Amino acid sequence: MISRRLIEKAEGLLRKEKGTVFKDPGGRVNVCLVYPNTYHVGMSNLGFQGVYSILNSREDTVCERAFLPDGEDLEEFARTGSELFSLESRRPLNRFDIVAFSVSFENDYPSIPAILRLARIGVLRSERREGEPVLLLGGVCATFNPEPLAELFDLVFIGEAESALGELIEDFKASGDKGSFLRRITEREGYYLPHLYEVLYSEDGRIRERRAAPGAPPIIRKRTEGVLDGRLRPAIITPETEFSGMYLLEAMRGCVWSCRFCLAGHIYNPPRHKGLDLLKREIGLAREKAGRVGMIGPSLTDYRYVKEALKLEGVDFSITSLRATPKAQELLRLMKGPRSVSIAPEAATERLRRIVDKRISEEEILETSELIMREGVQTLRLYFMVGLPFEGDDDIEGIIALTKKIRALSSRGTVVLSVSTFVPKPFTPFQWHPMADERTVKTRLKRIRSGLNIKGVRVFHDVVKYAYMQGVFSRGDRRLSKALPELKETGRWREWLGDAGLDPAFYLFRERPFGEMLPWEFIDAGISREALWKEYMEAKELSR
Repeated sequence: MISRRLIEKAEGLLRKEKGTVFKDPGGRVNVCLVYPNTYHVGMSNLGFQGVYSILNSREDTVCERAFLPDGEDLEEFARTGSELFSLESRRPLNRFDIVAFSVSFENDYPSIPAILRLARIGVLRSERREGEPVLLLGGVCATFNPEPLAELFDLVFIGEAESALGELIEDFKASGDKGSFLRRITEREGYYLPHLYEVLYSEDGRIRERRAAPGAPPIIRKRTEGVLDGRLRPAIITPETEFSGMYLLEAMRGCVWSCRFCLAGHIYNPPRHKGLDLLKREIGLAREKAGRVGMIGPSLTDYRYVKEALKLEGVDFSITSLRATPKAQELLRLMKGPRSVSIAPEAATERLRRIVDKRISEEEILETSELIMREGVQTLRLYFMVGLPFEGDDDIEGIIALTKKIRALSSRGTVVLSVSTFVPKPFTPFQWHPMADERTVKTRLKRIRSGLNIKGVRVFHDVVKYAYMQGVFSRGDRRLSKALPELKETGRWREWLGDAGLDPAFYLFRERPFGEMLPWEFIDAGISREALWKEYMEAKELSR
């Protein structure tokens, strides 16, 4: 029994969509693609949309969607005892063959047990019955460190999924049951079955040994697409997202800069640029569905064909972030009057930018900012981080001073600071580095707010306690996954760790030595730990 009010809300969302796929599930592999956040957030995710489109391009597969209900709907689920259902057919998730989670943000992890409970699916793999769906984990988080979710999933896909999805469906069709499917798929590159591995710990909590079952590969190689050129992948357009009514398309993947703090700049390399002909065809498809096109990429200023794309007529392009370089000035003039543009200095002093390898100068930041304001852009957004490795009070004063210089360039528009707490990520040179302590971060954020309490400047920052929860999940091990179902209130994550016999400081506030086995090192991400360590030592040397 499903609440009528919940069904009516789902139908209301579907009526606003363009490009939704409806199929008869009979005789097909049934996949429910789940985003562990609300519809508004999940439908803004290009990877989620891409998987939906690829699977539904197959005649033998039907892919539907589900999301975390918002607060009001969660109350209705609880009041009526309704099961979580897919958007397209309103079927309960536990009636699908495969339930695939696309996870892009660590702080969405606590939503996964909540979704499984609503779907009447066993949360831990050990609790599930034979007839329940295969639970698959994919997305960015699966690629850099799936261990904090290892006990929840039957299967994890590590890497870029475009060419792998067909193998997944073919192997499922060729298998008689869940067990034989999982045995077959483990022979494929990029697929990881957590239950085939045992992790042993020393008394001090560090990983002592990782044992693979007979026949299981000790190292899982990340799957990487050779090129971005390929089939056109229609997107669903809806006004109910952050990018309302906009058609999103990926122009490039990977980044030429590989700043030391940046995950995407390391795990998605080498950089790949979508061919201009394919881009034009995708833009033609976008014209049929939406008037606005959002080009996606980690550093679109460096996209090989960005100028040609921006010169195309009849499309309102949105490129919200520019690298502060002379090339950005030319691109801005081609962008047809954007209301908001972002640049990301990340650090405000030349010293700290050298340490994190952010290769832009203060002169370039000021010149680009001046041009943005002169072009009449209403909002200039500046991205900074606090708690960066080897950061000092002078670097915080630098944020204040640089922002004031930018503000003084023009009286027009608003300068908005978006300040985030640095979280060390796997497969970056700072994966060994501790996070700054919470008191220091809060003090520095307070100093930024007070120092920039001036006309025409607004300061926003993340919720610090959740940045530290992100740090635990980013750098965590398999023990977290066994405890995750007990985390009912994310605001009390420290108490949850304590109840599980785990110490937050172990994950957050210690520098890890080169010889320590890190939870994610069974993944071959295409970059050696020796190369990353060399970068880390160079950063340390620059800090002296």
